[in-house]
Amino acid sequence: MYATQALTNLVPLAEELDKNKVTPGVLGFIVFAALAVGVWALMKSMNRHMGRVNFDEGPAEPASEEPAEPVSAKRK
Repeated sequence: MYATQALTNLVPLAEELDKNKVTPGVLGFIVFAALAVGVWALMKSMNRHMGRVNFDEGPAEPASEEPAEPVSAKRK
């Protein structure tokens, strides 16, 4: 019953629209909805994958005590 009341109230408003005005229409809505669903699916997948990551930060490795040789010394 609410849908019929809304339609009867909106039909006169639709006639007031400019017929020459370009609007995205149904195809634009479908494309936008498909993009929204795709982004939602990607975010859900990303959250699932990030939940599986096991990151344990360990202590930093000590620097080696030997000085590194220059590259030119290794080639000779």
